[in-house]
Amino acid sequence: MADEVQLVEALKQVIDPELMVNIVDLGLVYDVSQEEGTVNVDMTLTSPACPAGPQIVQQAKMALEQLEDVETAVIKLTMSPPWTPERMTDDARDQLGIF
Repeated sequence: MADEVQLVEALKQVIDPELMVNIVDLGLVYDVSQEEGTVNVDMTLTSPACPAGPQIVQQAKMALEQLEDVETAVIKLTMSPPWTPERMTDDARDQLGIF
């Protein structure tokens, strides 16, 4: 079974196409858990009307399902709590020029 580090690293391969930063460093991923061959992800988008939302969700699913022992990835979008720039890592802030 993939461990949490492997799951998060797979999700770091998913890049927000508008901001060009991965979804983990943007703070979009709230929770990742695995039960047997199913990975459950609770995540959000930078805004409820994010035009890249479907693409980001599909890429997250595909990135996780490429891992050994992951049969299915279930991505649950939530808008609560809403995303704010404070959720970003320092690396993401640096990439976007936010100090």
